[in-house]
Amino acid sequence: MEKLSWVEISKSALQNNIIQFRNIITAHTILCPCIKANAYGHGLVETAGIFLNSGADWLSVNALYEAKSLRQHGINCPVYILGYVPLKDIAEAIDLDCTLVVYDYDTINMIGETAKHSSRTVRVHVKVETGTNRQGIEPDKLLNFVQYIKKFKNIGVEGLSTHFANIEGTTDHSHAELQLRRFNKASAELEASGLHIPLKHCANSAAAIIFPETRFQMIRPGISCYGMWPSNETREYYTEKIQGNFHLTPAFTWKTKITQIKTVPKGEYIGYGCTYKTTHNTRLAVLPVGYYDGYDRGISGGHVLVHGEKAPIRGRICMNIIMVEITDIPEAKTEDEVILIGKDGNEAISAEQVAEWADTINYEVTTRVNDRIPRILVE
Repeated sequence: MEKLSWVEISKSALQNNIIQFRNIITAHTILCPCIKANAYGHGLVETAGIFLNSGADWLSVNALYEAKSLRQHGINCPVYILGYVPLKDIAEAIDLDCTLVVYDYDTINMIGETAKHSSRTVRVHVKVETGTNRQGIEPDKLLNFVQYIKKFKNIGVEGLSTHFANIEGTTDHSHAELQLRRFNKASAELEASGLHIPLKHCANSAAAIIFPETRFQMIRPGISCYGMWPSNETREYYTEKIQGNFHLTPAFTWKTKITQIKTVPKGEYIGYGCTYKTTHNTRLAVLPVGYYDGYDRGISGGHVLVHGEKAPIRGRICMNIIMVEITDIPEAKTEDEVILIGKDGNEAISAEQVAEWADTINYEVTTRVNDRIPRILVE
C-alpha cells in the first residue's frame, strides 16, 4: 500500500548524538537514553538498536508495553521503566527482567510477594522527591522506605534517582541547584545509615550537558539523543558558559506528498471557518496530513517545503488535510514530495520552528506524530 506520509530517521544522526554523550561521561558511567513515547516520535524499536550499537548501555522507557516490545524484538540490555507499573502487571515486568522505579509501599509489597516465586533478584531504583512534586518519596521518609525494602531478600536496591523541575527552559539554575543539594543530602543520609546504593542518577539531557556534577554513575538523556536541544536557553548557556564541542544532529524528517493541485480564484475562502481569503488567483496544493497525524491544528503562519521552496499554509489545519500555496512554485505537480519537518535544499524546517508556530515545545512536535505513520531508517 502506498504511504501518504512517512518519517525518515537518520541513523548517522542518532549515532552522532549518542557518541556526543558518550564523550562527556567516564567509561564507567552508564549511558541510559530515554526512548519513551515511541522514542520521542522516532520509532521505539528502530531507535533502540541504533543507540545500543552506538554506545548506550541501558534503555529507559515509560511503560511496561514499551519494555515488552523491546524484549519481543530481541533487545536484551537492561531496561529501566520510569513510569508506573500497575500492581497486576508486576509479575510480567519481573519476567521481562525490567528494572523498576519505586516510591510506594504497595509496589514494594507486590514485588516482594511476586519475587518469592522467581529465581532472580528484582532490581529497583528509589525515586526521591526533591522539588518536582510528581513521582517520588519525600526525603524525610526515604530512610525508612529503603530499610523496609531491604527486608525483602529478592529485591535489590540498585539505584537512587530524582528528576529536575527547572533546568531546561531557564538560565537561572537556582532551583536545580537546590534539588541537587537535596538529592546529595538524601544520598549522604542513606550512606551514613549504612545503606549504600550503587547507582545515583538525576541527569536528563540539559543536566548532563551543562552540569558535570549531576552525572554521577548514570545519565538519562532524552530529547538530545535525537538531535534536539532541550531549549534555546540550554543551548545558549552551553554556548556562552561551557563553550565545548558538543554538537547535536537532528534525526527526524517528516514527509508527505501532494495529492491534488487546483487554482482558487481571487476572493475565495480556503478551509474551515473561512479564516483565509485569497487576494489573487492562487495555485493550491492539498496534502494528505492533518491533526490526526500529529500536525498541530493550532499552527499559524507556518509553511512546508516543496522543491526546496517555502509553501505557506492556507486556512486551518484539518483532521486529515493541509492546504498550502504553491503559486510561486510552478514546477510542483501531483505526488511530488513535501517536507513537513526537515531539510530540502537550502531551506529547513526544524521541530523548534514548528513548535513556535504551534505555541508549544519541540518535544511535543515529534512525539505527537502518529505511531501508525511509518518510521524509515536512512543513512
